[in-house]
Amino acid sequence: MQIEVTRDVFSLAEVFTISRGSRTEARVLTVRLTAGGVTGRGECVPYARYGETLESVRDQIAGLPSDLTRQGLHELLPAGAARNAVDCALWDLEAKQAGRRVWELAGLAAPGPEITAYTLSLDTPDKMRAQAAKHAFRPLLKIKLGTADDMPRLEAVRAGAPRSRIIVDANEGWSAEIYADLAPHLVRLGVALVEQPLPAAADAALIGMARPVPVCADESCHDRASLAHLEGKYDVVNIKLDKTGGLTEALALRAAARAQGYRVMVGCMVGSSLAMAPATLVAQGAFVTDLDGPLLLAEDRPEPLLFDDKGVHPPTAALWG
Repeated sequence: MQIEVTRDVFSLAEVFTISRGSRTEARVLTVRLTAGGVTGRGECVPYARYGETLESVRDQIAGLPSDLTRQGLHELLPAGAARNAVDCALWDLEAKQAGRRVWELAGLAAPGPEITAYTLSLDTPDKMRAQAAKHAFRPLLKIKLGTADDMPRLEAVRAGAPRSRIIVDANEGWSAEIYADLAPHLVRLGVALVEQPLPAAADAALIGMARPVPVCADESCHDRASLAHLEGKYDVVNIKLDKTGGLTEALALRAAARAQGYRVMVGCMVGSSLAMAPATLVAQGAFVTDLDGPLLLAEDRPEPLLFDDKGVHPPTAALWG
């Protein structure tokens, strides 16, 4: 098997801001695995929050053997971006070699479209209200917050999109005190979910706190091993393939989380349709789907995912799987 890793850059349609900073482009790694004249592809988005860079992830992949299997991969690489791109490329390669779709190989039902959130980046209240009004036709909006002055922003978004369902992502930006103050207002403004309100290292403060809207673990949940540390803190887990290390672990985490009583959110980093394609399989029946990465781009892959009023559709075989 030949392993090729390339760096790709996709311009964003607008500046995207969260509590940790802003970006104008998505920088990703694309993995191509070729065997017997057939090529499988996967994409990952290395994330500095988890100590990853494009170079460090590329080096992890470059060190893999040529006789790679999905089972062996999980023994060679930890959960993270590198394993994600390779795992998804292996699934794609296997599907192409078998002439079947990935969901058939995985024993899953044929997937359908899922309504996805559309993310509004962190900005001034006036600009966030304008963003919300522009996208008020969307059924589900996700708001990036995470500062000590978020109440005016939340009020502004609700005013701009009075009928949209709203979820909030604090990206670890609140203290326990800020969250406790905001929580009643989240209910008043019809927020359906709050994502990672506290830093992962400080989320023990959530134990015993009132959770008037469901609280979702994002930075606190990576793979199945994370579940042991979430009890009493969270109601929902956010499954991202760049955290789980690929589709294989994502499906296993989904099953384990549901068995333990958690609801499931399926999220993404800012990447192309190739990165979202495997996640559409995990998103089937999810409490919240947040696979809007391609909607934030000014450019995308050939054969991109279809987004319409039914949501994000599963990929064509030409894209992945």
